Amino acid sequence: MDRIDTVKVPKSLPRPASAADVTKVLAVICSRRPRKQTPLDRLRDRVLFETAYVCGARASEVCGLYVEDLDLRLDDEHVRIHGKGGSVRTVLLDDRGYVTLLKLYLTRAGYTAGPLFRASINGRGGPLSYDAAHHRWQTYCTQARIEIDIHQLRHAHATELINAGVSIEAVRRRLGHASTETTQLYALLDDKVADAEIRAARRRRDQTAS
Repeated sequence: MDRIDTVKVPKSLPRPASAADVTKVLAVICSRRPRKQTPLDRLRDRVLFETAYVCGARASEVCGLYVEDLDLRLDDEHVRIHGKGGSVRTVLLDDRGYVTLLKLYLTRAGYTAGPLFRASINGRGGPLSYDAAHHRWQTYCTQARIEIDIHQLRHAHATELINAGVSIEAVRRRLGHASTETTQLYALLDDKVADAEIRAARRRRDQTAS
């Protein structure tokens, strides 16, 4: 038995959702420019799920955010995310439309401290639980007639970064992976950056040959 090589079980590749499908589900919740009569719980859900998407965060991490984790200094907005094993990472909020929506939510809710996403509609409850968030996300997906697991929001963000040419190490830090081995799985997916480079190289080669 000592001479037999260890059998390695290949890790399954992550299944990212398309940006178009994510956008459709988010639009079902409410607009990025919500009307004044939009219920607070709808606005909360839009910000919650968009936070998971634009930060590449786990839904459980987002549910555990506090207002104190936000740093909303103009043009340098960040959020501090508490991850697995007591780890903490700081994520840049580089989507202006999202930041505007986040600030609107804070103003509408009147939150200056405490849980960012609260369970009760009137904002007096504790943090929204993962199970409640998962159930609400599935409800919105059903309404949009799109099948996306809540964890695919994180996968979608990571894949978009890889395809945009962001380094594996930078993506690893943003996602809070302990090792780049996990992050590299995203590079095994359809890599639009690599495809573009290959096509460009082929065109240069064909032009030289002609």
